[in-house]
Amino acid sequence: MQFFGESRLTSPTPWKKSRTLGDVYGGRIRLKLADNIFNRAHSLRRPGVNDDLPIMIQDNPSRDFFFPLTAEETLAAVEALPENDVEGITHIWLRRIKKSDYIDQVQPLAWFICGSGVRLITLFPWPNDMILRYGPTKPSRKKIAELEGFGAKIDKIDQIWVSHWTLEAVRKFYIQKIIYHEVGHHIDWYNRNWSKANRNQVEEFADQYAIAMTAHATHVYNKIFQFTE
Repeated sequence: MQFFGESRLTSPTPWKKSRTLGDVYGGRIRLKLADNIFNRAHSLRRPGVNDDLPIMIQDNPSRDFFFPLTAEETLAAVEALPENDVEGITHIWLRRIKKSDYIDQVQPLAWFICGSGVRLITLFPWPNDMILRYGPTKPSRKKIAELEGFGAKIDKIDQIWVSHWTLEAVRKFYIQKIIYHEVGHHIDWYNRNWSKANRNQVEEFADQYAIAMTAHATHVYNKIFQFTE
């Protein structure tokens, strides 16, 4: 099993080895599951030959957070990519975040996990106040330029560096820098299969894929939201 991350508040939360891939599967968007499977250590089963992929799973994000894209919009953003790039992605999970993890700055914005016939992209929600917090250390010039390129405003509040976002900026960032970055990990896993020792190369490939999809992401955003904004 391999785990890859995305833009983070600080360091990644590890995928615990005690969690196996083996339980939830299907071919529809799941808004609720009566068996409370998400209250247990979850597991995902290799999809069957007749399942529609990717399987979409969506949690309730909690009152302090929201998903910038719905499950349907997320699926549309993924399916707009070249078929060869997204072939093999089995699950996309819009997953609830613990507020304590967000406050402690240990929660990533997304994960890509592969193993046991599952290729899972997990996306976490955004804070309702539209502010991301980075801690007392000022982000690098490269990071600031990247965030400002999406329309974020960098500021310092009570000794903590933060970025302020509009809904439009968040959605564009979510499509390109988060979703397409994770698709980049998926592509890289199939084509190169870097070892854990090559983490910098893994992240660089995903970053470059997201950058290469800049114009595509803008087109996808406009197509999804042209009638709603």
